[in-house]
Amino acid sequence: MRGLKSGFSHFSDEELMLAIRQGEKTAFNELYKRYSGKLYGYILKLLWYNEVRAQDLLQDLFTKIITQPHLFDTNRNFKTWVYTIASNLCKNEFKRNEVRKNTSNGLDSHYHLSGADDVEQTVTDWEFKVALDQELLKLDDKHREVFVLKHMDGLSIKEISEIVGINEGTVKSRLFYAIKKLAAELKMFELAER
Repeated sequence: MRGLKSGFSHFSDEELMLAIRQGEKTAFNELYKRYSGKLYGYILKLLWYNEVRAQDLLQDLFTKIITQPHLFDTNRNFKTWVYTIASNLCKNEFKRNEVRKNTSNGLDSHYHLSGADDVEQTVTDWEFKVALDQELLKLDDKHREVFVLKHMDGLSIKEISEIVGINEGTVKSRLFYAIKKLAAELKMFELAER
């Protein structure tokens, strides 16, 4: 492992976990900086935009990392491992609280219009994001989860397969269904061919 005094920004995720095991708090801060925003967005989407519960679960996830770093197998990919934990926390949340799909999603607070030159395009983009989020909420958990992991968090089919615990063919099948369903519901946003 590289010298601990030189900072942690150039460390790989896996090296950061080794440093955390050795009690390096600055390594944890670097890992938090890299992943907290992405994981919060992922958890938020899976929990139907329940911001309070998403923040709680994010806190739980990072508490596990700081208090039990020995649970990470350094032969694994950290990104896959941490998303697996996030996925499991959400599944446990579903089981415990039976979160309802029709709860308030707080979309209004997530999108703000910018001072873009093309106001019409900005409004269209904003409307699309709101509509997409609303349609995502209508998908069942298993389809929404793979769509978010692939198209919002940019994970590969293989990574999604490991995180969700299903084979790659099932991931592809769920993605196909989710995309087909979303495309049908969002067809109003297609550009008319002229």
